[in-house]
Amino acid sequence: MQISFHSKSIAVLPFLNIGKAENEYFADGITEEIINALTKIEGLKVTARTSSFFYKNKPLDARKIGNELGVETLLEGSARIIKDRVRITAQLIRTDNGFHIWSENFDRDLADIFELQDEISLLIADKIRENFGHFELQEQLVAAPTKNIEAYKELLKGRELRMRWNGKDVKTAINHFDKSIALDATYADAHFEKGWCIGMLASWGYWERARGLAEADRHIDTGLKINPDSAMGHYAKGTLSFWGYWNYKDAFEHLQKSLTINPNSSEVRDAMADAFAGLGQVDDALTSNEIALRLNPLSANLYFTKGNMLYFKRQFKEAIALFDRALSLDPTFQLALEMKAAAYIVNGQKKELKQHLKAAQKLQRPKSCMAIYDLMHKEAFFNLPQKEVEKEHLEANAPSLRAWDLYLKIYRGEHRAALALLKELVNERSGQLFSFRNDLFLAPLRNYPEYREIEASVFHDAVMPQIKSVSEKAVPSSPFDHDELEIYVTAIASVMDEDQLFTDPELSLKQLASDIDLHPNKLSWLLNNHFGKNFNDFINQYRIKEFQKLAIHPENKHITLLGLAYDSGFNSKTVFNTFFKRETGMTPKQWVRANS
Repeated sequence: MQISFHSKSIAVLPFLNIGKAENEYFADGITEEIINALTKIEGLKVTARTSSFFYKNKPLDARKIGNELGVETLLEGSARIIKDRVRITAQLIRTDNGFHIWSENFDRDLADIFELQDEISLLIADKIRENFGHFELQEQLVAAPTKNIEAYKELLKGRELRMRWNGKDVKTAINHFDKSIALDATYADAHFEKGWCIGMLASWGYWERARGLAEADRHIDTGLKINPDSAMGHYAKGTLSFWGYWNYKDAFEHLQKSLTINPNSSEVRDAMADAFAGLGQVDDALTSNEIALRLNPLSANLYFTKGNMLYFKRQFKEAIALFDRALSLDPTFQLALEMKAAAYIVNGQKKELKQHLKAAQKLQRPKSCMAIYDLMHKEAFFNLPQKEVEKEHLEANAPSLRAWDLYLKIYRGEHRAALALLKELVNERSGQLFSFRNDLFLAPLRNYPEYREIEASVFHDAVMPQIKSVSEKAVPSSPFDHDELEIYVTAIASVMDEDQLFTDPELSLKQLASDIDLHPNKLSWLLNNHFGKNFNDFINQYRIKEFQKLAIHPENKHITLLGLAYDSGFNSKTVFNTFFKRETGMTPKQWVRANS
């Protein structure tokens, strides 16, 4: 996949845990919270957690990571808990040259962790805006979701387990969410997390279905009463509506609300891709998946989803390549192993199937795969005795991710029994068949009236969505009328030419906005859309002119060129040399020689 760059973009790398190993979850939690905060900024591309955490415990190579993720900046840092204090270091790095744009150390009470996350996130966003261009920035990005730090710690421990995406760890995660809720029953995020976990386990057969879905609904609804504007809450409700009930109307309504609140969520885009696939709208699913991949280019799940869609379109070669890509990122990805086998079966690739079955030791039903291949292609390639397939079925100790038993009935010619089983699984809203409209194995059943009745029982008006496009908003019109524009353009010229604010090396967008009594968002828009420059380029052009004036003045011959650059407001030799060469086409020394 070709990764495209976005100038206003960032990846937040996992913060290094300094100190006790048991606090690793806390450093990871800080990282994730900053990612979540930054994703709220429309116009800023933020790499999703999965792709950022791919680099956990790996050497920092800014240029390499920037190329792989398609981002211009990286945030790295560390976190250390000492009793009731937290110490955080953070630094923002350009990926094109490794230059450190900003760095700072923070030492705060642990009770102030949410204020600190908000402060860091706003500082980072400000620096990206100053260096790369305009976007609107909210006054606050992180609001304290709980006053109980112990409840927050339990939530982080649970989330770390939940993000491992396997049944065992998801079940264990629920214990931590229970502790979090016990410590603070008004902690909406803990209810969302617990509800999501139970809902997914119930949808895929790892939890008693009716009881699990009811419990999941109860927690998610409780959370939404506490925080009705939570992107996570509407995402959880949307995924439960889809996976638990196949209610496409409610699913899209909540997923679209989630995207309105947080348009940068790759998880929500992925959930929408699944929902589109469930409707049979594979091309729409692929469009949603492509948006998600731009935000999360190292997600095994997203490559799997794309492979799944291409499999539905019978593009088997491309689909298998994407399943392999998913497995290269996560060799234990069970669904990718199962779907790769399915692709080989449907496409009649017996040699490749045999190799895959031999290599993939964790396939759930390898003998069933062999039998289905023989039956579908009317061969005796594997020639398995029936009793071996039945034995495998009886010994299965976990819910199957694919409907292998259903497929066996179909290709044995037991169509009536297969239709009865299909109806049962659909009535149960089994995760195996979430996209049964596209399922290639079901082709022999589609002409039966019973099959059409099954489809009609799922896709009826009460659950069909009205899908709205949730895309990037149009560039807003000018926030100034003509007279205001002239006033502020004049005010900027005054503080630059007369007060020479540019000579302050610590001058920031916020400070300049304060000096001319203008909101920073409006000043950012003015610089980028009227003057055609981001804040740093705008200020540095004044510094260059000041340097040129000082450099050719005879009384300054005894001062070094770097000294004159510092007198002009630069605070970095690298920035000065780089910007000067870009603006003039010459090095500072070459320019001085040419103009002396």
